[in-house]
Amino acid sequence: MSSPADKFWETLPLHDGVTLLTRDTNGLTAFDKPAGVLSHPNGTEDEARSLLTCPYDKVTQCFTWKAADGSERKLWLLNRLDSATSGVILTAGSEKMAAAIRSHFANKQVKKVYNAIVFGKPQLKSDIWRDLLATQKAHGQVRTKAVGNVPSETHFQLIKHTQKNFSTSLVRLEPRTGRSHQLRVQCAKRHLPIVGDQTYGDFGKNRTFAKAIKSKRLFLHSLETSFTYTFSGQSCKFKASAPLPPDFLEAY
Repeated sequence: MSSPADKFWETLPLHDGVTLLTRDTNGLTAFDKPAGVLSHPNGTEDEARSLLTCPYDKVTQCFTWKAADGSERKLWLLNRLDSATSGVILTAGSEKMAAAIRSHFANKQVKKVYNAIVFGKPQLKSDIWRDLLATQKAHGQVRTKAVGNVPSETHFQLIKHTQKNFSTSLVRLEPRTGRSHQLRVQCAKRHLPIVGDQTYGDFGKNRTFAKAIKSKRLFLHSLETSFTYTFSGQSCKFKASAPLPPDFLEAY
């Protein structure tokens, strides 16, 4: 028989295709977000395209909806992914839990691993990318430049290079800082644009690639998130992994 806590998670108004990966006893939860789904709605017009298809408060970073019995339910969002990026995204079932985990993100105590398919072949099999970036927000859009004054670091590893109709590489990216569009800009700066990147990528190659594989998605995936946190006086380990989606595998 399901407990009240279980029923809370079983009745979330999740967007089609969003799946629960793991949940611990403190209410820390990881979902697998498909490409094309918003982390949260920017307004009521976006609710149908969001992780949870319900109202969202940008100040408290919290989703709110009504249960079948009319009671109010809440879920706090802990991190964001660009709508075009798929993979691990975290939430918390209480405001206290959300505050605890957000402090870990702020203090860079969360390990995040991404996979990406990029055009080209890296010169090195592994490297540490350190750049000074600049991020601007205007008219509701975020743009990051490869020249600025904000330190950004990513650990890079080549997994596999293939030369078929295109020269592409499957790579592992572990950002040590969390700047907006950091991975996309750092890849592009090294002439390794992420396949399907409509902002910083190679537009001509994107069109040809999309026509060949029948997919226009951004080939960037949040593969794994892990960390150790303290809550109510106890130390807890958390790890969530989202397998590469089928379209990712088919493209490679």
